[in-house]
Amino acid sequence: MVTLTLRRGKEESLLRRHPWIFSGAIHSTDGTPEEGDVVEVRTASGDFIARGHCGIGSIAVRVLTFDEGEPIDSAFWERRIAEAYRVREALGLTASAQTTCYRLVHGEGDGLPGLVVDIYGSMAVTQAHSVGMYLVRDEIAAALRKVYGDRLTAVYDKSAGTVPPKSGIGAVDGYLWRSDAAVPAEDAVLEGGNRFRANWEDGQKTGFFIDQRENRALVARYARGRRVLNTFCYTGGFSVYAMRGGAAAVDSVDSSARAVALAADNMELNLPASAADFRHREIVSDALEFVRNMPQDAYDLVILDPPAFAKHHKVLGNALQGYKRLNAAALSRMPAGGILFTFSCSQAVSREQFRTALFSAAAVAGRRVRILHQLTQPADHPVNIYHPEGEYLKGLVLYVE
Repeated sequence: MVTLTLRRGKEESLLRRHPWIFSGAIHSTDGTPEEGDVVEVRTASGDFIARGHCGIGSIAVRVLTFDEGEPIDSAFWERRIAEAYRVREALGLTASAQTTCYRLVHGEGDGLPGLVVDIYGSMAVTQAHSVGMYLVRDEIAAALRKVYGDRLTAVYDKSAGTVPPKSGIGAVDGYLWRSDAAVPAEDAVLEGGNRFRANWEDGQKTGFFIDQRENRALVARYARGRRVLNTFCYTGGFSVYAMRGGAAAVDSVDSSARAVALAADNMELNLPASAADFRHREIVSDALEFVRNMPQDAYDLVILDPPAFAKHHKVLGNALQGYKRLNAAALSRMPAGGILFTFSCSQAVSREQFRTALFSAAAVAGRRVRILHQLTQPADHPVNIYHPEGEYLKGLVLYVE
């Protein structure tokens, strides 16, 4: 096994069990590792400190274990998958009659950096964000089958869009295993008793945005009698919850005609066609332009859930300005007593930075607002206490005066 030796003093973050080793911390390499290889990491004095997947780029190693006696073999993958399953079992997700989709593995939060696994009924969808995880996708599929047994009917890998593009590995999406009982990709799943089509073959992410489950339920609590605008609607998750919560009307806006059609489909799955047709409108439009031009006081509950404005820190300033402009436009057009649900899923944007952007937005709009709720990702997207970067989703519910 290739051994990487750290520069003197660069082991401090690893002693605090942070799972990333940056390239600048590496002093020397004994051997020639390929991207994705398992490598051993030692301190300047030669002591073992970690073992993990080698990467090319700023993150040189994603740590899999700090235990010298723990090999990275099939038993390792099965053990980590089983540990993740027990957490979801404790959350009441694995046997829920109301919710059949949840995240099983959330990267560093479950001790498997670079890996995401989402469950849709009897389907497991894997997504590798590192070459190392992509190379062991078949071992991960085998571990999933052992942990779930006959409750699993297929494992689909959706890594083509998430494996680092510079790797040149040529990742292709496809089934790693599929039984005769596997459900079709457009089959509906349950979330909070609501039905949604989660297309893991052609949809965004792994097919559905599972991380907003609890925040969608909160929208339902506030929706009764309100006129709701759901921007960047994608599958219409917030729209369905708002309608089921008794909204007077819901408009779903997205720049993608395909997304808007999917939102309409999901609405029809949950409401009689007459009700959906009467109270729900699907609008294909750039969400920011729509918010800028929406009539004054037209909506008294607005949801802003844009895609990540900042994929990395180099564009952080632009991202914060983007959040300020979007939220200022919404706040300036909402009536007194309106409710704004606003989110950032940019890992590079901290909770405080997002809150400051909203402070600036309120000032620009000249509105007084109160913070009713501070939101984050649900418990099946856990944050490793040694890796605070894993807390990527942040949101606020604001009362507009």
